[in-house]
Amino acid sequence: MPPPPGGMPRLRSLLAPNPSPLTFRGTNTYLLGSGQVAVIDPGPDDDRHLAAILAALDPGEAVSHILVTHTHRDHSALAPRLSAATGAPVLAFGTATEGRSPLMSRLAAAGLSAGGDGLDADFTPDERLHEGGTLHGPDWSLTALHTPGHLGNHLCFAMGEWLFSGDHVMGWSSSVISPPDGDMAAYCAALERLQSASWTRFLPGHGDPIPDPEHRLQALLAHRRQRETQILALLAEAPADPGSLMTRLYHDVTPALLPAARRNVLAHLLDLLEKNRVLTADPTAPNAIFHLT
Repeated sequence: MPPPPGGMPRLRSLLAPNPSPLTFRGTNTYLLGSGQVAVIDPGPDDDRHLAAILAALDPGEAVSHILVTHTHRDHSALAPRLSAATGAPVLAFGTATEGRSPLMSRLAAAGLSAGGDGLDADFTPDERLHEGGTLHGPDWSLTALHTPGHLGNHLCFAMGEWLFSGDHVMGWSSSVISPPDGDMAAYCAALERLQSASWTRFLPGHGDPIPDPEHRLQALLAHRRQRETQILALLAEAPADPGSLMTRLYHDVTPALLPAARRNVLAHLLDLLEKNRVLTADPTAPNAIFHLT
């Protein structure tokens, strides 16, 4: 990673040893500042990564804040142990299910589950951050931006024209949107809101820094709009369930990513359901059939 521009605080990046089809090379953990250091996304509960974070501190340095962009275990699970080792508070939007839209809350209550074991269900922050909340160290300052979509409690952290973008914006892949934890309408709205600022660099939760944030935001929104158009075109031919739509839409996805692809299709269908563009008898049914209105 190139150094921050002159006048910006020191920034260190550590890669957690958790590569996978969904995490790419692993989770990026960022150490911001000198002396009193903020740790952004401590990562998975892994002894090696905990040791690496503590070893990255200079003599006399201390962790003052532990910030979590969202409560997937590959970002948040190490937070309690890092807090116990350093005495620093853990700050995040809230628990694993907070920040859901009314639609996703209703669907969750009706039995819709995201499946998998990625959600850090036991997570509770020491302090809660909301839209516009600011944090300061001796040489750094961050502003929290609530960017739901990948997860209802997802936060990005702005540092001037740089943004710690978590899993909301990544360069190597688009984000998995898995209802009811994920919400396609909220995700796209947050992408559009980020376009209103002049960013010069995104620092994502996985993969390399993004040097052209505006281009990446445009590309992600265009991808989602194209996928929505494709789904509507297939439903114009015949009603279908998310799995059959996924099979027709995704032709070059590895088998390990097919469940995530199906959840993305479901997320689009639920967004279209809320827009009254499609109908289904029971959106929580595993093989719900959707058709055009």
